[in-house]
Amino acid sequence: MQKVCIIVPCFNEEKRISIEYFKRFYQFPESACIDISFVNDGSTDKTLYVLRQLRDDCKGHVIVYDIPENLGKAEAIRKTVLKISTNEHYDFIGYFDADLSTPLEEVFLLQECFNRNKDCQVAFGSRVKRMGASIIRKPFRHYLGRIFATFASLLLNLPVYDTQCGAKLFTRELAYRTFTEEFISRWLFDIEIFARIKELYGVEKAKKIMFEVPLNNWKDRSDSKITFKDILNVPFEFLKIRKRYKT
Repeated sequence: MQKVCIIVPCFNEEKRISIEYFKRFYQFPESACIDISFVNDGSTDKTLYVLRQLRDDCKGHVIVYDIPENLGKAEAIRKTVLKISTNEHYDFIGYFDADLSTPLEEVFLLQECFNRNKDCQVAFGSRVKRMGASIIRKPFRHYLGRIFATFASLLLNLPVYDTQCGAKLFTRELAYRTFTEEFISRWLFDIEIFARIKELYGVEKAKKIMFEVPLNNWKDRSDSKITFKDILNVPFEFLKIRKRYKT
């Protein structure tokens, strides 16, 4: 059975982490192959206490890493990927957002992509609103996201519909290679991931090993930690990435 480890970065998530949700998730037989690695990124509330309680309630499936100082989502995920990738027990390593905008059950959809496509080395969720799916997103954020995604696709020269969806799954080997170096962007590190894979393999092979998977369920959460200042900095972040990766 192929084993998966999903990283969930947490910063002051005390009130958003549902212990009951994760306990229900592990009632499904297929969840036996999924481990969750929570990383407490310097939280100042009781997040670490909640995570440790969750670890005790889901023995054998939940790992808790504590980073005393807040490093930001990108660096918290990167450090955890490098730690986990040394464990040959796992075939795949990925990450999901702590608010579970993407329900954890969608990991099976990403995992299935590897089974269907022998060339697949990374599968990532895409928030495509369509019949038969439940993609709930505020209109303003949707249209802003489409503008952002168009620029991201042009920057990367890759036909990516949704770079920023917080649900991605990699082979263990590719995860290690992609996350070895620190990211230069705090919020747009997802774009850097695509740029790094393109840099490692070239455009044509990158297109063959990356698979975009339309999600069945996704729900916009109102309490986003992205500020208006972060949005204003986006063009400068794009320029930094363009210069660093020569996209």
